[in-house]
Amino acid sequence: MNSSPSLATRVLVIDDDRKLCRLIRDYLGPLGYEVETVHTGPEGVERAAAESWQAVILDLMLPGLDGFEVLKQIRKSSDVPVLMLTARGDEADRIVGLEIGADDYLPKTFSTRELLARLRAVTRRSARTRPAAEPAPEELVVGPLRISPETRAAWVDEVALDLTPVEYDLLVSLARAKGRVRSREALLEEARDRNYDVFDRSIDVHISALRKKLGDDPKNPRFIRTYRGAGYMLINPDAS
Repeated sequence: MNSSPSLATRVLVIDDDRKLCRLIRDYLGPLGYEVETVHTGPEGVERAAAESWQAVILDLMLPGLDGFEVLKQIRKSSDVPVLMLTARGDEADRIVGLEIGADDYLPKTFSTRELLARLRAVTRRSARTRPAAEPAPEELVVGPLRISPETRAAWVDEVALDLTPVEYDLLVSLARAKGRVRSREALLEEARDRNYDVFDRSIDVHISALRKKLGDDPKNPRFIRTYRGAGYMLINPDAS
């Protein structure tokens, strides 16, 4: 069974561990991936901006600029899926990475099979494209919240929101189900298009970050209500 992508998937690896870079390139290459590597933070920022990539594998600990700063620079101009690597494995590092725009993370003890599975998951979402002739989708409006699927932008009270790709996808999923509870598992599957372990907590990190950007108070929610054990629901503040 051939599980290679039908077209070469271009992946940029930003990591100062040259041995690991060779391992990733040698493993992914025969599977149809075109892998390029750079070894410092500034090189990573420059290369990420200069060319088109389907995914970036980004180490947290880098010379010149650390992975967090590299990710911030990438997110200024691109929503390319970013898979972060961390040797420390601290929960705080993972949370910060997710909040500033990482799509997923892996500890540096990963197996190549897990790397491939997670890489496929984060690239699958961006690989889906709408046919050119398809009409632009209508804006979603929930009270003072306005979402444009055409431009992947959102506003509250006409103030633009600075959302990561995952936060935007979650917001759209909640808005389309306005007034109905969406389970954590359904949100993960729809927004990230991957199969998470049911105990994965990254969804809560993303919802927390989204709430902050909406100016929402989880104790007295204006937009997103939590239903313990069930999931989350987007409400219209103008209807309450």
